[in-house]
Amino acid sequence: MKNSIAERVCDFLISYPPFDKLNENDLLEIAKEVNIMYLEKGDIVFSKDDTYHNYFYIVRNGAVSLYHRTNDNKMNMVSINDAGDIFGVRPLIIEENYKLTAVANEESIVYGIPIEIFKSVTNNNVKVYKYLITSFASNAYDPYTAEENEKIFIDYLPNQSNDIVFFQTANYTKRPITCTSKTTSQEAAVKMSKHKIGCIIVVNNKKQPVGIITNSDLKNRIATGLFPINTPVANIMTSPVITDRKDITVAQGQLQMIKHSIGHLCITKDGTVNSKLIGVLTHHDILVDLGNNPAFILKEIKRAKRTKTLRSARQKTNSLLKSYLDQNIPLSHILKLVSKINDAVTVRVIELSIDKMPSPPPVKFSWLAIGSQGRNEQLLFTDQDNALVFEDVTEDKYEETQNYFLELSRLITKSLNKIGFEYCEADMMASNPEWCKSLSKWKRQFTDWILNPNEKAILLSSIFFDYSRIYGDKNHEDKLTETIYKTLGNTSLFYSFLGKDALKSPSPLGFFKQFLVEQNGEQKNLFNIKKRALMPLIDAARLLTLSKQIKGVNNTAERYEKLAELEPANKELFESCSYAFKALLKFKTKQGLMHNDSGKFIKLESLSKEEKLKLRRCFKPINEVQESIKLRFSLTNFM
Repeated sequence: MKNSIAERVCDFLISYPPFDKLNENDLLEIAKEVNIMYLEKGDIVFSKDDTYHNYFYIVRNGAVSLYHRTNDNKMNMVSINDAGDIFGVRPLIIEENYKLTAVANEESIVYGIPIEIFKSVTNNNVKVYKYLITSFASNAYDPYTAEENEKIFIDYLPNQSNDIVFFQTANYTKRPITCTSKTTSQEAAVKMSKHKIGCIIVVNNKKQPVGIITNSDLKNRIATGLFPINTPVANIMTSPVITDRKDITVAQGQLQMIKHSIGHLCITKDGTVNSKLIGVLTHHDILVDLGNNPAFILKEIKRAKRTKTLRSARQKTNSLLKSYLDQNIPLSHILKLVSKINDAVTVRVIELSIDKMPSPPPVKFSWLAIGSQGRNEQLLFTDQDNALVFEDVTEDKYEETQNYFLELSRLITKSLNKIGFEYCEADMMASNPEWCKSLSKWKRQFTDWILNPNEKAILLSSIFFDYSRIYGDKNHEDKLTETIYKTLGNTSLFYSFLGKDALKSPSPLGFFKQFLVEQNGEQKNLFNIKKRALMPLIDAARLLTLSKQIKGVNNTAERYEKLAELEPANKELFESCSYAFKALLKFKTKQGLMHNDSGKFIKLESLSKEEKLKLRRCFKPINEVQESIKLRFSLTNFM
């Protein structure tokens, strides 16, 4: 006879990590023994200092909050666990009493997962273990860092990006505060207070670590009267210390701390206690590394109630971006992650803006990102390019409907501006009536640009044909795409105009192979990497994919990769274009992060000889793909 309850539990668990990493039989074995808990708001699952349970937990419905109780009996919220979130994993990793209190935030259903059975079916499953270690580390409470910083980092929900964070080099304190074994405890405490730190490392005359003193040592051994305040630190320090090398990863740091039940690791020159101290890695550092990742940021965005919170979340992305670039993470992966964050910010802004409107949207609509965001290439803060498409309405309702969406668009673009995305100087935004209209009018607009090409039509189509739906009815996006490709089949003149536009920026190098720089204005003598290097590749890729009727591929590098697949004879050219584009965009992004701007204009004197050489190598595919376009579209006489 089927165990229908266990099967329903199994169906739920399979959708969430780490249970999605188990086979069906193992999962069903766990599901049969799950403890189903029905909680009213305020019900406690476990409290701080409770003896650990034989279960860890996953929220089925509702929400469960985790709290830390301070010394003055105040309850500070650490995190809120929604459906699919696991919590209370401490007894699964390390058998000690709970550090936090778990309380039902609302009427909830929670599954208790039996630890012994779970361990038996997940033995040697590295993926499951890695996930649980990460979840434990992010929800574990470190009293020293929290007391020192008055902040606790909230929950962490791993996804595919977790692999990068988990195995990246941990960020540790490079200049640790030290003292000698003869230093008095009072002197050590004063030093810790002065530098606002939670620990001090005791070193010998060779600067090798011999001990560590934390707030806990001072509290338990000095404040209790066990030792006088002027006792040498040698009497109260923890020794020997646990050490590791400077290239320690986040994962290794977590495992070391859990294995030795410590909150601090001494980083030495060769990773042993017999070499010079060069840094300290704390549990707080680990949480910061885990907190500053796409999954954490996306969850923060999803829960944001204010534009200020969204701005903070988006600004964290720049730190993440710099970290990924420094680690040489593939740009294609970085583009996907940052694009996902940008889109999530836009979606949340739209949701909050709709809530501010006096009434719900009168008809279905779609918000389109155009330009760099539409191509999933927006890594830094740039200006806004967007459009809105709404469902067709009768003529007598059109003005009223458009006015509603114009007002909504103004709220959206205003919030995006506050977050850091500047208003478009050319007003190519949905708050402009020209770019906020019905599906039928958008279809007519696209058709007119294609069938009646001129300089303005080509300029606009080169921007608006790179679009992606961020929010709303996907049907609108599909119908616009269908209109574009159907109309393109009725003309060849449009390709000639688009080809001419793709060739408007010739080689970035002059006759004598010198960089072509701006000749006047504020940017005089600066190299415009966007105009002279990136845009020629972007424009060429757009033209070629349109001519090949390639749908659903907007990113420039991916367009070239698709072209390489379709045209084996030109595979080498298109692959070199893809590589060059990613290298140039990476270079532009690094410049932008370095100078806190868009990275568009580069001062050539600031570049090393090697950097200039790398740029020149990227320019070769530009010449080659432009020559190919001239021949392919017979543009020699059209220019």
